[in-house]
Amino acid sequence: MIPHHQQALEMAKLAADRASSAEVKDLAARIEKAQDPEIQTMSGWLKSWGKDVTTSDSSMESMPGMDHSAHSDMPGMMDSKDMAKLEKASGADFDTMFLTMMIEHHKGAIEMATTEKDKGEYGPATSMSDGISTAQTAEITEMNKLLGKN
Repeated sequence: MIPHHQQALEMAKLAADRASSAEVKDLAARIEKAQDPEIQTMSGWLKSWGKDVTTSDSSMESMPGMDHSAHSDMPGMMDSKDMAKLEKASGADFDTMFLTMMIEHHKGAIEMATTEKDKGEYGPATSMSDGISTAQTAEITEMNKLLGKN
């Protein structure tokens, strides 16, 4: 889930300069505000268990072994071609692409969170997964409205 959240942050950070819609910029800022602390919490769990954690504020490509294709088997992850398209887009094209991609990304996060809730054994993680599902389901509804899909 950490690489998944990192990609969402990378996508959200692009919106500040590329989005034309204030609503898209606001949504992206809220995604950053929600997911960055979740990354920190999950990283803390791994560290406390003696597991290796690779996190960074820089783009995923700069992390050893962390290009977009490395975790493309995670539900909802964008591949490097999709990310390159998003990085090149701007204005209304960016808004539509960002919303469409983030909806798929969120659906993948919800799928993983549901698995954690159903099969996880660590209480704080199953609790966090519940919050992720709730928040991202609401954001999907909001993004569909912004796309005019209600």
